[in-house]
Amino acid sequence: MTRNALGEFLTARRAALRPEDVGLPGGGRRRTPGLRREEVAVRAGVSADYLARLEQGRDNNPSLAVLEALSSALLLNPEEHHHFSLLAMVAGNESRCPRDQSADITVPETIETVLRALAPTPAFVTGRRLNVLGWNHAWERFVTPLGLLDGDQRPNLAWYTFMDPAARSVLRNWPEVADFFCATLSRAAARWPRDNALTETIDMLRHSPEFDRRWQPHRVSAPLSGSLRLEHPVAGQVEVPFETLRADHDHNVVVWLTDQAQIQAPNLRLVPDRAVNE
Repeated sequence: MTRNALGEFLTARRAALRPEDVGLPGGGRRRTPGLRREEVAVRAGVSADYLARLEQGRDNNPSLAVLEALSSALLLNPEEHHHFSLLAMVAGNESRCPRDQSADITVPETIETVLRALAPTPAFVTGRRLNVLGWNHAWERFVTPLGLLDGDQRPNLAWYTFMDPAARSVLRNWPEVADFFCATLSRAAARWPRDNALTETIDMLRHSPEFDRRWQPHRVSAPLSGSLRLEHPVAGQVEVPFETLRADHDHNVVVWLTDQAQIQAPNLRLVPDRAVNE
């Protein structure tokens, strides 16, 4: 995260809108893509000079009324509005943001209990950096043939997707998954600007040309549900829906709904029946 993250977001969002999106005549020649600064300023009821100061980082303390007006002018959806408000809260106050990184390496016992209770449905928990911090036996059995648990380190979903050559053959909808993880890390970077481990993870991932091409610092539209289309070494081609449950501000519990995949393909047996020791 740069010190002018708020300004970067405003500039990027303004460039992404077309005149016709806000009821202005389309067509014509424009020096830059998107809306002009003056057009956004008029819609928000602020001066173009003030908007320029925000975009250039010369002013980083907009009032709540200004935030609401700019959100409306830029057609932000609820998730984008939340992200924008978070950037405004952090702007100029990075030194006051929490630096605690311990939450990304530990899992509360309550969440461990939830993972066990979800069996035989595969489930796992992720932290800020998309590290997989814990999982149940059903998920371990399902992903072991995919190579996700190879090595001595705890797996990282983004690292596997972009850095492991096997991921391209395992994930048949690789581009969708790659975009999803980029957006997830972007949201985390906005929330935890002083988490050095998170910053280092993103910096290392940017050595991947695919990650670097997809990386947008303020891309926030990552859905909490979707589907993985897998080429599973044991089950063959299978589509597994997933749901992400926000356990707390640090942890997400991800559930792979393999029972739905089996309904779609009754001959598949993705996970064994509930084991007594689970």
